[in-house]
Amino acid sequence: MNIPNKCPSCSSHLIVTDLCCAGCKTTIKGKFDLPNFAALNQEEGNFLRVFLAARGNIKEVERRLDISYPTVKGKLESLLNRLGLGNLQAEMKRRRQEIVERLERGEITAQEAVVLIRKIKE
Repeated sequence: MNIPNKCPSCSSHLIVTDLCCAGCKTTIKGKFDLPNFAALNQEEGNFLRVFLAARGNIKEVERRLDISYPTVKGKLESLLNRLGLGNLQAEMKRRRQEIVERLERGEITAQEAVVLIRKIKE
């Protein structure tokens, strides 16, 4: 299914304004954003399908798409950014760094730092 996500006239972001029940034909009017995945183009959608089918195994993605490791990593990073998930790893890294700095300043013990870092991963 290929849902348009940009206006063909001006390229602005599209929103859904009507939903209709296939069974009883009840119509709901409002302003509904398209899911993030609807914003993916065909190439990005295909990459995501291959990545998921390979269960995140980058070597398998390389093999299936006949592309290099750096290309897979680049496409994955691009996809994460497109879905609004690219900054999650940067945020986790920043939070870990803050914990290490607190540990270095003596504000927390090593055991407390381990507990805090494990919480970030959850």
